[in-house]
Amino acid sequence: MLTGMTLFVDRSDAGRQLAHQLEYLRGQDIVVLGLPRGGVPVAFEVAQALTAPLDVLAIRKLSVPFRPELVFGAIGEDTPRVVNDPIVRAASLNAQDVDEIERKERAELHRQLDRFRHGRERIPLVGRIAVIVDDGIETGTTARAACQVARAQGARKVVLAVPVGPPDLLEIMDGYADEVVCLETPAAFRAVRQAYDAFAPMSDDEVLRLHARAGASYREAATNKRAPVRMLRDAEICVDAGAVQLAGRLTIPERAQGIVVFAHGSGSSRHSPRNRFVASVLNDAVKSRDVVYDVVV
Repeated sequence: MLTGMTLFVDRSDAGRQLAHQLEYLRGQDIVVLGLPRGGVPVAFEVAQALTAPLDVLAIRKLSVPFRPELVFGAIGEDTPRVVNDPIVRAASLNAQDVDEIERKERAELHRQLDRFRHGRERIPLVGRIAVIVDDGIETGTTARAACQVARAQGARKVVLAVPVGPPDLLEIMDGYADEVVCLETPAAFRAVRQAYDAFAPMSDDEVLRLHARAGASYREAATNKRAPVRMLRDAEICVDAGAVQLAGRLTIPERAQGIVVFAHGSGSSRHSPRNRFVASVLNDAVKSRDVVYDVVV
């Protein structure tokens, strides 16, 4: 449930947690596709963690003119529109109305793509795994359109990955995504923003900066591949803490640049999934970023 609590600090936090669940894709021929605008910072963290290329997959919602919050369809790059016919009928929209709304949204779609890619070519999806990432799903209209766009562009497999969605998410995406990875599907779910402490709107400039950073980072990783990290020691230990002896796990990777001390007092053990995840993130940071961390939790 979401009552009285949130699940993620912000989109970056959600992206890091989502990346942990997508580790099984590491080393495969994947392209991470962020849905602008809110999905891009989530996708950025996923792409960074998996050392994968990042691109934007722009989708425009088609809304009822007199009720902008009511979405009846969506369009994507070089693909037909996806329409929810019952909503179109309920809103008394005729074919001319729908065509005019689509025309306006396609113009905005092309404007967004020109800006976000900043002259860069679209990353080809032919024969690859498309990992479509958003900051959350409510109705699934945009996500379904995104999956159709990825398939139309030649992806051999489509994975939808989101931090939060409705309990019936698998049913919503049935027949659209080959796999769905969702961290949380709360019973009381009503809106994506419920799941976040910070959920400020993203600007085009912020999306552009993240896309550019991801491209530079991926190119650097591709040209300067490091040798696999070898563990010099990874063992259970006992820490003498004066009056008590504390059980712990010591991990010493090759080329470690700092020391992380991760202590927890929540009542959960060091083997809990949450604590193991935090430890792995801190350990990876010391190995890959060449900085010294002194962390006490």
